[in-house]
Amino acid sequence: MKYNCTRNNNEQVSFKEAVINGLTQQGGLYIPEHIPTLPSSFFDKIEEMDDQDIAFKVLAPFVTESLNDEELKQVIAETLVFPTPVVPVTENVGALELFHGPTQAFKDVGARFMSRCLSHFYDGKEVIILVATSGDTGSAVASGFYDVPGVTVKILFPKGKVSPYQEFQMTSLGKNIHAIEVDGTFDDCQALVKQAFNDGGLRKEIAISSANSINAARLLPQMLYYFFAYKQLKAKLGNKRLVVSVPCGNLGNLTAGIIAKKIGLPIERFVAANNANDTFYNYLKTGEYNEKSSVLTYSNAMDVGAPNNFERLQYIYNNSLEAIKKDISSSTYDDAATLQKIEDCKNNNNYLLDPHGAVGKLALEASLAKNEYGVFLETAHPQKFSEVIQKVIPSYESEKVDLSNCSKENMGNNYTELLQQLTVKVK
Repeated sequence: MKYNCTRNNNEQVSFKEAVINGLTQQGGLYIPEHIPTLPSSFFDKIEEMDDQDIAFKVLAPFVTESLNDEELKQVIAETLVFPTPVVPVTENVGALELFHGPTQAFKDVGARFMSRCLSHFYDGKEVIILVATSGDTGSAVASGFYDVPGVTVKILFPKGKVSPYQEFQMTSLGKNIHAIEVDGTFDDCQALVKQAFNDGGLRKEIAISSANSINAARLLPQMLYYFFAYKQLKAKLGNKRLVVSVPCGNLGNLTAGIIAKKIGLPIERFVAANNANDTFYNYLKTGEYNEKSSVLTYSNAMDVGAPNNFERLQYIYNNSLEAIKKDISSSTYDDAATLQKIEDCKNNNNYLLDPHGAVGKLALEASLAKNEYGVFLETAHPQKFSEVIQKVIPSYESEKVDLSNCSKENMGNNYTELLQQLTVKVK
């Protein structure tokens, strides 16, 4: 399997090269040259397979020539160490809980997979993992790469725009994990990361790679929990069609789901759930893609005004808006609606949503038909957003965090300061 550039098909690399490079030479993203399909017999017997066997059969075609079978099986075994259950919420709606990993967010799957891949690829060479986060990516990457030999992690997060719990997870580890608070938005952090990857002089001086969903090793394993969800729901679905609602920020989770569908997974369609950061919603509505500055909301991991993975979706669908709209619809909801859904779901269904899951459930319920069964992604544990939940459920208590002994660095929103952060020798 080779990987193409979303901006230039003439650049073609292996999975290993795509993971190490992060971004393409043209500043685009790597995408598999084709999406292999699995036979119907695989889905006929999926409920009889364990998750690691499913993961191997799904991922093996994407990593050929870069990881042999035994290496891939080892990476999978070290990645899938926690469950991803579908929990019934109403008769026709379930929550796919992706917060049972070490940092209580869906990104644990991708971060663990990527860190294990790099441990095979770098063979002891020094590398800097540079990542921008709106909250959950940073903590997942910090946990996934903590104390990995030869790897230093630099996490850029926007000042005052992540929850205390998220900040604690990024700043409390130390060793090879360096959290850097940027005086700006997530989009500013992401733009700085892209600038670094497009800086040829810097990349000759140091080895850097990214752990955002721009990296193929972060993106591809996120397909897996869609397969695991179908495995759990297959007997329950009967004649109903499966619809999945994805809380969207950088569109990585949605893109992974679309690839899973192209492989053959029987998902009828997807719903892209947006908060006030509704760039993708507006694209589906108007046909025009206009990036905009991000807006701070209660569902902060979705606060992305310039979603990276839009390029991959366009590539997969050959830039056809109509083709995208056949598989994906979208809705957008504000903070007031998010809070109301958290309160209603707890009172009526005895299920506690986090703000991202609340947006996902809102979008799903607005779209679901009678002949469909809906799943929304619960992408993070509610306790990571206790201050938001307490606005409508004052009695809710979560684990307290103490930031006084945590370590972080500070920088302004400018590339010169980032260069200083990257080129200072790490002890």
